[in-house]
Amino acid sequence: MKLVRILSTALLVAAFAAHAQTSPVGTWKTIDDETHQPKAIVEIGEHDGVLSGKIVKLFRKPGEDPAPRCKECSGERHDQPVLGMTILWNLRHDGDVWTGGEILDPENGKTYRCKVRVGDDGNLEVRGFIGFALLGRTQVWERAAP
Repeated sequence: MKLVRILSTALLVAAFAAHAQTSPVGTWKTIDDETHQPKAIVEIGEHDGVLSGKIVKLFRKPGEDPAPRCKECSGERHDQPVLGMTILWNLRHDGDVWTGGEILDPENGKTYRCKVRVGDDGNLEVRGFIGFALLGRTQVWERAAP
């Protein structure tokens, strides 16, 4: 009886761990396309089947503004602090991808259509595009320690 309980618990833990590795929910380190250095930590959460993500940490170099504001953003985000800003929203699950959402680039203030998926390597593939997904670019975000 005790062995059955131990095996059941082990299977439950393994199933949870597998789901955590395939879900975009969690904390991710964004990587700069050019320098390949970390830029920010984005926390992605799910509410009512919809993903959103906000910046919870910035990696700033010496001499950079430690508290940048989104000068190029429009609307309610204009001149707001980048730290704490929601930059990813309205993504819905569709097979092995989350799609239909948008992503904001706080450096240029532009918003793009977006889709994300957790790759086989456990990293998050974030594709921002205008119009068709073929016309865009993909960033790879690394899962960050909680």
